[in-house]
Amino acid sequence: MSKIEVVPVAGRERLKQFIALPKHLYRGHKGYVAPLDIERAEVLSPKKNPYFTHAEAQLFLALRDGKPVGRISAQVCRLEQERRPGTGHFGWLDAIDDPAVYAALLATAEDWLRTRGMTRMVGPFSFSSNEETGLLVDGFDSLPMLMMPYHAAYAGKHVTTAGLAKAKDVLAYDIDETTYKPMGSSRMLEKWQADGTVRLRGLDMKNYTRDLRIILDIFNDAWSENWGMIPFTEAEIAAAAASMKPLIDPDLVVIAEVKGAPAGMLVCLPNLLEAIRDFDGSLLPFNLFKLIWRLKRKTLKTARIPLAGIRKAHHSSVLGAALLPLMFDRVKGPFLKRGLQRVELSWILEDNMPMRRVIEGIGGKAYKTYRLYEKNLG
Repeated sequence: MSKIEVVPVAGRERLKQFIALPKHLYRGHKGYVAPLDIERAEVLSPKKNPYFTHAEAQLFLALRDGKPVGRISAQVCRLEQERRPGTGHFGWLDAIDDPAVYAALLATAEDWLRTRGMTRMVGPFSFSSNEETGLLVDGFDSLPMLMMPYHAAYAGKHVTTAGLAKAKDVLAYDIDETTYKPMGSSRMLEKWQADGTVRLRGLDMKNYTRDLRIILDIFNDAWSENWGMIPFTEAEIAAAAASMKPLIDPDLVVIAEVKGAPAGMLVCLPNLLEAIRDFDGSLLPFNLFKLIWRLKRKTLKTARIPLAGIRKAHHSSVLGAALLPLMFDRVKGPFLKRGLQRVELSWILEDNMPMRRVIEGIGGKAYKTYRLYEKNLG
C-alpha cells in the first residue's frame, strides 16, 4: 500500500474535499443523507461559527496517492478547560475501511493536542457537545436525522484498534404515532394546571429571540452537571436562534412555567434531512426552491427533539418529574395535525436514567447508539 499523508486543511479546495469526503464514503448507505454543503461550510468557518470565539481547531485530511481517504479535526475549547483542564477534543472523523488511515488521523490529532498542553483526548465532537456528538456504533440502517452524524460499521473497530477506549455512550430514541403512550392523568396534575401552578405555552414568534433565549437558558441549567456539558454562550444562543428559525413551528415548542417562572422546555424540529434526501448536499440549481416548497407544504413525516429539560431546582420534585411527560402530551396534538409520524429524541446519556425512564414510559425505544472515546495523552 502507498504511504498515507495527513495534511492540514488550508485553502478552499482542501476545505471542499473535507466537506465532500463523507458523500464519497457513504453515498447509497440506507442510514445516510448528505447534509447541505453550505451549512457544513458555515459550521467549519471561524468567521461564522461562534464556537471559535472560545476555541481553536485544526482540520486535517488523510491522503493516499493525492486522493482524500480520511478526515479529522482536533480542537481545544477554553470553556472545556474551565471544567475539565487538560481535555482536548477530536471530531469530524470519517475514513475508508482501513485501520492504518484511522491510526494516522488519530495520531495527528493527538500530536496537535499535545503541543497545546492537553493530557487527554475525547471525541468525536464536531465541534462540541452542543453540536454533533459521538461515533455511530449501532443502528446503521436507521432513520437519517437532522444534526445527527452517520458513520460506517467499521469505524468503531478501527478507533479502538488505534488505542482509544469507550468514555460514554449516548442514545437516540424513536417514538411513532402507534407506540406513544401518554402519561395517565392524576388529581395532583389536574390541580396544578387548574390553579395555575403549572402553565404550558408554545413559542411566541413575536418574541422569538426572547423565547429561544429562555429555552437555551433552561438547557444550560438543566444539563449543567451532565457528563461533557459545555454551556451555550450568548453568541451561540444568537446563532442557534437564527439557524433554527426556518424550521421552527411554534406549536411544536413547549415552555413550561411553574408559578409564572420558566421551568422546563421541549423543542421539536422537522427533520431537514428528509426534505433534502435527494439533494446530495447541494442547493443548486433548483434544490433551494424544492426545499422552500417542501418546508412550506409541511409534508415531512419525521422530526427530532434535540432540546428538552427541566431546571435543576425541580429535578427532585414530584412536580418536576411530571413536567416532561406533560410537555410531550402538549406537543402530541400539533405533531399529529402537521402530519408527522415519527420523532427522534437525542442525545440521551446512557446513565441518565431519570430521562430514559420518562422516554421509555411514553413508548420510546433506543434505536441508535453513539460512542464517545478517550485516550490518555501523557
